[in-house]
Amino acid sequence: MESYTMEAIDIDDFNYNRIKEKAVIKRILGGEKELYEILVRRNNQKLYRIIRGYLSDESEIEDVMQNSYLKAYTKLYQFNLNSQFSTWLVRIAINESLAVLKKKGNVVHLSDSSRYSKDRSVLDLPDLRQLNPLEKMTLTETRYLLEATIDRLEVRYRTVYIMKEVEEMSLKEIAASLDISISNVKIRLHRSREMIKETLYEMSNDAEIFEFGSSRCDRVTEQVLKRV
Repeated sequence: MESYTMEAIDIDDFNYNRIKEKAVIKRILGGEKELYEILVRRNNQKLYRIIRGYLSDESEIEDVMQNSYLKAYTKLYQFNLNSQFSTWLVRIAINESLAVLKKKGNVVHLSDSSRYSKDRSVLDLPDLRQLNPLEKMTLTETRYLLEATIDRLEVRYRTVYIMKEVEEMSLKEIAASLDISISNVKIRLHRSREMIKETLYEMSNDAEIFEFGSSRCDRVTEQVLKRV
């Protein structure tokens, strides 16, 4: 099947960063399927991080990303244009991730009825631009430690933590993506913070945690576009 690249798009008419999501989707549904690349590239980082909350094997993560994009593409005609595409896409990716876990015999419990108490944000790392080389090296080591700590969380806590603290999704978006109540989102967020706080109290989220590099972004995007 024909592969599409951004070069085929009139940048003046279709600015990658500024064109509204609804307009992109309408044009894709109108037959300009090459424009699906815009949605893929805009969501690659978020999708990778959230799937990373369920799966640790990098090849499985990329497979789930591709399958999620393809399912979203084939069902795009069902998408409510008044909703946010990323939330809908994340829900598809979560279902795909859970399917992989189920095949492995792993069960993820989605319910939680414990009480929630308010808590402040646990982590707050400095701006990289303000750091000298030694401080940047230290921060890189800190990031690895934070990633390892997040990896040790149970899936239901890890996923919520990544969605809120790394991707900065709203409680409402997280609840919709996970199909749970906002109160349960708060419970899991509070618990994940508490689990991390003991060893990482002085640290914070950083936008580069679980970074999905540009070369990998290109590879996943290319594979998706070859199959749509």
